[in-house]
Amino acid sequence: MNNICLIEDEQKVSAFIVKGLEEHGYTVKAAASGAEGQKLIGKDKFDLLILDVMLPDTNGIDLCRQIREDDNDTPILMLTALNQVHDKVSGLKAGADDYLVKPFHFSELLARIEALMRRNKNRETDHQLLFDDLKLDSWTKTAERDGKQITLTAKEYTLLELFMRNPNKILSREYIAEEVWGIGFDTGTNFIDVYVNYLRKKIEKDFKGKLIHTVIGMGYILKQANK
Repeated sequence: MNNICLIEDEQKVSAFIVKGLEEHGYTVKAAASGAEGQKLIGKDKFDLLILDVMLPDTNGIDLCRQIREDDNDTPILMLTALNQVHDKVSGLKAGADDYLVKPFHFSELLARIEALMRRNKNRETDHQLLFDDLKLDSWTKTAERDGKQITLTAKEYTLLELFMRNPNKILSREYIAEEVWGIGFDTGTNFIDVYVNYLRKKIEKDFKGKLIHTVIGMGYILKQANK
């Protein structure tokens, strides 16, 4: 169930939104002021924030900016009776993800909420790469296999990320050298093979199944052992 925080001081508007969203399966907590809303945000985890621009104790745009300064990246939808371009720009620059002008049809509000929810879900999963029982997190720069943490150097991490973004594809030594080190591959050296072997030991030793395979004369490929 998706949790939404609504910060709206107009009682009728707030009740209308809460009723409509709850009928569509959302859980909504409402606040009538910026201070009350900040308490809710600090106490609970929300999937979406809906902020009115004109609040009794603060400007919704300033509140949006404060939320972003607190490192909160929850999607924010701004509501306002102001239909000026500069007001929209100010809200977006403050960190809002979308903007809806009052009065609005509930169906449009619902569509915008659903779009923001989808976008945020995609954003949450994009940073995690999965292959078999191997997982890589590009935000924390960490790797694990079968639930066990794997410690990687910076280059090993970059090399593994390259493989995981190109599963079941043969990667030549030339391509690896250019993508990971930003240099042309010198056929007189074996540093690519050395680093691949370093990586193999960390992600394959003490685990079931080989993942990085050598393709003689062509390079390496990330694939499941039985394929």
